[in-house]
Amino acid sequence: MAYYQHILETIGHTPLVKLNRVTAELPCTVLAKVEFFNPGHSIKDRMAVKMIEDAEKAGLLKPGGTIIEGTSGNTGMGLAMAAIVKGYKCIFTITDKQSKEKIDILKALGAEVIVCPTNVEPDDPRSYYSVAKRLAKEIPNSIYIDQYNNLSNRQAHYETTGPEIWEQTEGKITHLVVGAGTGGTITGTGMFLKEKNPNIQVWAIDTYGSLLKKYHDTGEIDMNEVYPYITEGIGEDFVPANYDMSVIDHFEKVTDKDGAIMARRITKEEGIFVGYSAGSAVAGLLQLKDRLKPEHLVVVIFHDHGSRYVGKIYNDQWMLERGFLHVKTVKDMLNARVHDQLIAIEAHEPVTQAIELMQHHDIGQLPVMKNGEPIGSLSESGIFNKLLRDPHIRNARAEEAMEKPFPVVGMDTPIERLSAYINKDNGAVLCKDESGHYHIITKYDIIVALANA
Repeated sequence: MAYYQHILETIGHTPLVKLNRVTAELPCTVLAKVEFFNPGHSIKDRMAVKMIEDAEKAGLLKPGGTIIEGTSGNTGMGLAMAAIVKGYKCIFTITDKQSKEKIDILKALGAEVIVCPTNVEPDDPRSYYSVAKRLAKEIPNSIYIDQYNNLSNRQAHYETTGPEIWEQTEGKITHLVVGAGTGGTITGTGMFLKEKNPNIQVWAIDTYGSLLKKYHDTGEIDMNEVYPYITEGIGEDFVPANYDMSVIDHFEKVTDKDGAIMARRITKEEGIFVGYSAGSAVAGLLQLKDRLKPEHLVVVIFHDHGSRYVGKIYNDQWMLERGFLHVKTVKDMLNARVHDQLIAIEAHEPVTQAIELMQHHDIGQLPVMKNGEPIGSLSESGIFNKLLRDPHIRNARAEEAMEKPFPVVGMDTPIERLSAYINKDNGAVLCKDESGHYHIITKYDIIVALANA
């Protein structure tokens, strides 16, 4: 029978998958190393097990001990999974910018999770680094595993990720592109590949708000480079010991917005459900397209799975709130109109006047107004049904024959959301602009706007 003794034996040997659509503008072949095929759904499984095994060999981690670590989520998952198999307890500190999904998964794996503030200095006693170090001193038979400065991190990638890529590409790889955080993946993998071929280019993807790029380029730790950012899994506000900057040929910064949008594109256009850092990695690669040639073979690391971010980058509302989504709004639709005078009828005017307006302007519904505000509506179908029952209704005031008013939506309402308001019983919506004037939007308007999007 073919089976594994435990889940840790399934780590590694992840596939390379060719990217086709999101990299169509590049002249070369781009292969993604899809690391969410690891059992913990991220590349961090590799180094988590390596750090634990090396700690065991060194006598630092004893039976029944407690593993303590500051994590953005994925390392914690790898450590928690290994701890279950090996019989250890886990306590993780995590920043409050991490997704709720990551925290919930860590708890599901039996770990204790302590959430710490993001926007504090690394040596601040409230930072997730400081809290983890303090707990390791206070709790008996515990170890602070320290993925940032524990060189077993990069060694794991030197021993596994690098050799896998070299073998899978038959030594033809010319560029390695990695989102850089702790430095373990890019340094360990890059060290192995450069030993095989010193001409291989290693490109690190950083985020704005991180000091890593400037440190690589100048050797200067400039805290003025550090400010809050949203991107998860890459960037740092200090330089972890796992970095050997001589291995890295170039650092490229990517905005929070570009990384998020690209992650969504990869998922929709390639069918690979990726996390935030994978989006940043591909966005950074596209920014460097002028450095690439047809003969190049690029391998980009897809660090983790998109399920970690369903409440963030895959949530339209979250993206909208941060201005990350390119969506057309009601205001965009109105601005595109050449003529936009509201055709309406006053409440005291007769129904015959409404019928004449509909015929003259070739429209199917009208808002009924009183003192400048909508109080109801008239439609072709509504008037038709009323006339069948009572032909004299044509001489009634509009307010006597009107139906319920059209819904009023805000100018910043995305066009896609209007479908929730318009149906067979309600053929239009109204919106009020900054000047206090009302405008009407019909099903036809929405069809035209979406067709031209």
